[in-house]
Amino acid sequence: MARIAAGKSSRKFDPNVFLATIGEGRKIIAVPKNQSIFTQGDRADAVFYVQKGKVRLTVVSKAGKEATIGILGEGNFFGEGTLAGQLLRMGSAAALTDCELLRVEKKAMLGALHREHAFSDLFVEYLLARNIRYEEDLVDQLFNSSEKRLARILLLLAHFGKEGIPDTVVPKISQETLAEMIGTTRSRVSFFMNRFRKLGFIHYNGGLKVHSSLLNVVLHD
Repeated sequence: MARIAAGKSSRKFDPNVFLATIGEGRKIIAVPKNQSIFTQGDRADAVFYVQKGKVRLTVVSKAGKEATIGILGEGNFFGEGTLAGQLLRMGSAAALTDCELLRVEKKAMLGALHREHAFSDLFVEYLLARNIRYEEDLVDQLFNSSEKRLARILLLLAHFGKEGIPDTVVPKISQETLAEMIGTTRSRVSFFMNRFRKLGFIHYNGGLKVHSSLLNVVLHD
């Protein structure tokens, strides 16, 4: 049975190695753009790993108001609440672009975590990083202006600050969704996007392209 190598080489999760360690209880699924992956209230019985594409996570309040809580790309897990005893999905997940996902049943995932220590360490590291991201999102929401929050979201979608070369091209995402993510109105998002474009921080050429100069908005007091 193949095992995940320990040390720095295990930092980048290799889904092919992961597939080899799990055995039964996992499968690759293709999800077309805009198609639902699971819906709030569905049975929580599996964890997902994004191999290709981007996934949008949302939650709907009792009053029917929907909020976007995250946009996940390649190398991200979601639906991990099932491992902590979550019986029903607390939110929904849908494909923002055409996606290729690894679906791992709860029992198989728990077995892999107990059996493969290197993978278990990597998964815990991932969850801690996700928790830090949520804390940063909360601080951002509480203390930063909507303009800074928008700039930060665009930089995160373009993967600035992560290892490797940034994507620069942000997947097609509506201004309504961006407004939900930063807690403002679509008109404000439109106003700031036009300002960013005029200042040369972003431009449109076969898609929305983000430049590192947009960091000036986030860093400026």
